[in-house]
Amino acid sequence: MKKLFLALTMLPMLALGQTLDECQQAAEKNYPLIQQYGLIEKTTQLTVANIQKGWLPQVSASAQATYQSDVTAWPDEMKTMMGGMGIDMKGLTKDQYRVGIDVQQTIYDGGVIGSQKRIAREQGKVQAAQNEVNIYNVRRRVNEMFFGLLLIDEQIKLNTDLQTLLAGNERKLESMTKRGTAAESDLQSVKAERLNAVQKGTELASQKQMLQRMLSTFCGIEINNIQKPQVKAEGGGLTAENRRPELKALDAQIGVLNAQEKALNAALMPKVGVFAQGFYGYPGLNMFEDMMRHKWSLNGIVGARVTWNIGALYTRKNDKAKLQLQRDMTENNREVFLFNNNLEQIQQHENIARYQKLMTQDGEIISLRQAVRKAAESKLAHGIIDANDLVREINQEHASCVQQSVHEIEMLKEIYDNKITTGGLTPDPGLTPNPSPRGEGNLKGEGSSYSYY
Repeated sequence: MKKLFLALTMLPMLALGQTLDECQQAAEKNYPLIQQYGLIEKTTQLTVANIQKGWLPQVSASAQATYQSDVTAWPDEMKTMMGGMGIDMKGLTKDQYRVGIDVQQTIYDGGVIGSQKRIAREQGKVQAAQNEVNIYNVRRRVNEMFFGLLLIDEQIKLNTDLQTLLAGNERKLESMTKRGTAAESDLQSVKAERLNAVQKGTELASQKQMLQRMLSTFCGIEINNIQKPQVKAEGGGLTAENRRPELKALDAQIGVLNAQEKALNAALMPKVGVFAQGFYGYPGLNMFEDMMRHKWSLNGIVGARVTWNIGALYTRKNDKAKLQLQRDMTENNREVFLFNNNLEQIQQHENIARYQKLMTQDGEIISLRQAVRKAAESKLAHGIIDANDLVREINQEHASCVQQSVHEIEMLKEIYDNKITTGGLTPDPGLTPNPSPRGEGNLKGEGSSYSYY
């Protein structure tokens, strides 16, 4: 049912192709760990509800039978005196029995129950925050598959262009061969290279199908088409604010420590309650009556009780010191995380700048390779070079175009990895398309240069 609902909500995007953000959202909703949010919330609610029941009357039932080595008895002189008066003073029996109920009601607990509820809620926040950290890591896995699929798509397009270019030259060589202006071996060389390109296209198509199935399974939707990210970057410096879920988890741990410190204060407060005890047995509360008649009786006691256990004072100083040490450790973990996070950001921004420079050079290289390839086609038509020379120039141009695509996709991936690294708070990173010098017949086709600033 969940997957059906997810599929229905994703129908509009299926027609246009899935964006990276849509794939990440779908993957997070589809990931089994998402169910733990509800489980954590319910567990916390049940824990708090159980703690709240500490205000209910505490009822206990008991039954006991005992045999004593000695019991309270009348003095011999009194027994002799009473015997002379005709009164039989039996005294208590050594076997005694009691069946009773004890009821205790807390009126004031010094804030202990409230502290326990706060601790339970804060612990629930820690579990939810840690779960969010685990789900957040799903985005990196989506990035790997998404940009891998995007790179294969680009390679398939370039491979198709390569096949088209080789097929065109193959047709020209067929005509030249018929006219006797080209050797049969030249035609065979170009045809073999075209078949190699077809074979490479088959391999790329198989890889694309595998990645599509993996990404579809991971996201819980059918991935048939993906859109290349096209967003404008507004800044490239390190972010001043970070909303990574790991920091939220550390804040939640601090919340638990604060609640535990308040619980130390509650442990020092006096407790006030009322109680009632009732039992049926022998002997009862009227000891003298029971010494004369060996009969079971109903008995009861009601009262109020004030208790003040100052034992918590003995360990209070050490307990507070331990909590402070745990705070210091948590803050140190925060510093370590931010330190490593900043290093990761520096590396990603340097990689983005490197790819940007490489892509500028790629555009110049492709333009030169294109000019050389066109010149080689002209030389082949005039019999100056053979087909092997042309094939070499075509492959070099194709390799330059592939290299540009690799740099472009790698830069896009670094930009979106940086967005994950900073918790999505960096100014929308991406690409600013600017026309590149491209000629007609280029393997790459219409392209763009990119700036990240």
